[in-house]
Amino acid sequence: MAETTSALPGARFDGAVLIEEAGLRGMITLKGDLAATRLHSAATGVAGVDFPGQGEANCVGEHGLCWMAPDELLILVPYARAAEDSAAIATALAGTHHLVTNVSDARVIFTAAGPAAREVLAKLTPADLHPDSFRPGQFRRTRLAQAPAAYWMRDAETFEIIAFRSMAAYVFDLLVGAANPAAPVGRY
Repeated sequence: MAETTSALPGARFDGAVLIEEAGLRGMITLKGDLAATRLHSAATGVAGVDFPGQGEANCVGEHGLCWMAPDELLILVPYARAAEDSAAIATALAGTHHLVTNVSDARVIFTAAGPAAREVLAKLTPADLHPDSFRPGQFRRTRLAQAPAAYWMRDAETFEIIAFRSMAAYVFDLLVGAANPAAPVGRY
């Protein structure tokens, strides 16, 4: 059996910011009533972090909860635990209206880290990244050029970006082009 690998193992570019493919990460989509106590308990029990508010991500290390939509969360866990944690959530929510799916192998995560990270992402997305509009802990689903994507800020200089694995090379190339040190914007 072939060994599981991330979409672009070792992909890295050190330009205006450091762009890296984050490696294998466990990602679970959970749909249901986000106000339900059982759903809160199941999600926080697996992720080990507090439940996020609307438009927020609460991530610590490889664990996290990201608000994707009024009825959808993205749960981040270590890759090796994703299948087991998906099953645990399904068991905890048995008898309730929900959908839980392990999407780890369908997605890729990149990081963009450095003082110009906000500038680099702003070149690619129509979303407002002004510091007054988008701060650490906030989460956004949008596009990077022609690729559906989502991102959040771990801290003032670090973004994590999720995209479809099938678009990994395209998104990486977009990020690398935007991080070209010869093309600074100087907006933020």
